[in-house]
Amino acid sequence: MICKAKEDCTIPELRYGCTTMPLELPSGRTYDTLTYGLETLETSPELSQDRIREALAAPIGAKRLRELAKGTSRAVILVSDGTRLCPNGLLLPPLLEELMVAGLGDDQIDIVVALGAHRKHTPDELKRLVGAEIYARVRVHNHSAASEDCVYRGTTSLGTPVEINRMVAEAPLRIATGNIEPHAMVGISGGVKALVPGVASKRTIECHHALSLTYKAVPGVPTNPLHLDLEEAERFVPIHFLLNVIVGHDRHVLKAVAGNPAEAHKKGTEFAAGWFTRQVTELYDVVIASAGGAPKDLQMYQALKALRNASAFVKPGGALLLVAECPEGMGNGLFQHWIETMGDRRKMTDKLRERFVLGAHKILHVEEVLHRARVFVRSSLPRHLIELLGFYPADDLSATAHALLQDPDAKLALMPFGSLTYPRHQR
Repeated sequence: MICKAKEDCTIPELRYGCTTMPLELPSGRTYDTLTYGLETLETSPELSQDRIREALAAPIGAKRLRELAKGTSRAVILVSDGTRLCPNGLLLPPLLEELMVAGLGDDQIDIVVALGAHRKHTPDELKRLVGAEIYARVRVHNHSAASEDCVYRGTTSLGTPVEINRMVAEAPLRIATGNIEPHAMVGISGGVKALVPGVASKRTIECHHALSLTYKAVPGVPTNPLHLDLEEAERFVPIHFLLNVIVGHDRHVLKAVAGNPAEAHKKGTEFAAGWFTRQVTELYDVVIASAGGAPKDLQMYQALKALRNASAFVKPGGALLLVAECPEGMGNGLFQHWIETMGDRRKMTDKLRERFVLGAHKILHVEEVLHRARVFVRSSLPRHLIELLGFYPADDLSATAHALLQDPDAKLALMPFGSLTYPRHQR
C-alpha cells in the first residue's frame, strides 16, 4: 500500500521498541507511506481466537489433531521464540485442548522453543512466551543447538546434515506452530522452518545458511533451492501436524491454517505473499523506516531485515534512516566480535564468502545495504557499534531527517513497519 500524505498531516509516530518516537519533518514536506496490506481486514483478539479454532476444526489435508493424536504416548509442540510475532499464547490453549480430547495428559506433552541458534530464554521469558497458566501445566524447554543434544537423521541432496533436537526427533507426535511471512533467504517463513533451523543443530543451520551464498530467493516465493532443502530435511524427521498463522504488527491473526504441513503451509503462503509484499514502482531519495517496534527491533541482528527491505525502495546513492531501539544490542556475539575486531568490511566479506560463519554472516547483509545507500540509525546501540557497522548515528531523529531533506525536491518515503513490508519487483 502506498499512501500519499497531506501537507497538513499530523506528526508521524514511528514505533521504537515498546513505545513510539515522533518524527518532525520540514514544514510542507509531503511523503509516501510504504506499508503492507491491500485492504483493511477486521481484527480483534476474539477474531484471532476464532480463526485459530476454525483452522483446527477444519484441517487441510489431514485428520483433526484430536483424531491424529489418539493412542499416542507423547507429543512435542514447537513454538517460535521471542524475536517473532507469533502469538504463542493464543495457539497453545486450543492445541492442548485437542490433545486432551485425544487422551493425552499435560505430563505427556513437551513444548520446545524453536530457537535455532538464537539465545536461550530465561524462565520469566519462557513464562511470558507461552503464558503463565500453560507454563505452570506443561514442561517448556529451550532448544539446544549443540550437536550432542541433537540426533543425526540423514543428509539432504544439497549437503545439509540433518541433526535435530533429540527430544523432538524421538517424539511419536510432532506438532509445529509458527507465523508465515516473507523471508529474504528462503522465500517464506513458517512451516518447516520450525524444524530447520528451529530445532536443528548449529552445524545443520550453518550448512543450510551457507547455501545462500550460492542460491537466492525472492521474498514470498518458496520455490527456491533453500526452501526445497528445508522441505527435504523435514522428510527425515516429519512434522505430523501444522498450525500456522499470519499476523500483523499488533499480533492479531489475519488468517490461520492447520493440518498437513505442506498443504496447510502452501495455503498460508499464498495469503502472506500477497499481504506483505509491495510492488517497487518508485525509488526515493530518502527512506525513513521503523523496524516496527518490539520484537522486530530487539536486536540489530533482527532489525537488519527492515533495513534490507527499505533499501529496495531507495535510489542508488540515496539515504536510509532506520529507527530501531535494539535493547539487546547486536543480538549475536560473533556478529559483534567481527564488527569490533576485524580490520575492515572488505576483509570480513571476503572471509565470509570463502567460509560461511553463522552469525557473522549478517555482515554480508550490511555490505549489501551500504553498497546501495548511506545508512543513519536511531537506536540505543553504543555509538561505536553504529559507526563500526558503517552507519551514521542519528542521535536526534527529527534533526537527522531535516538534514537529509534539505533539497526540497528530494522524494521521501516512510516505512512504519519495515520488517513486514517486503519488496516485490517487476518480473
